[in-house]
Amino acid sequence: MTQAMQVKGMTCGHCARAVTGAIQARDPAATVQVDLAAGTVQAETTLSRAELAAAIAAEGYTVTG
Repeated sequence: MTQAMQVKGMTCGHCARAVTGAIQARDPAATVQVDLAAGTVQAETTLSRAELAAAIAAEGYTVTG
């Protein structure tokens, strides 16, 4: 299932790698796309929206939508 959400606090490639790594740690088969300019994360994953948001929040970013 594809999940998309707005994420605050991502500013660089390190942020994108951190978010991608956090999601793939919970779902190794996940495909993650981070758009820093738009502040969005899109993931093709088996994780629920809540699990995805928790993985992102655990890295210190704020999921806003």
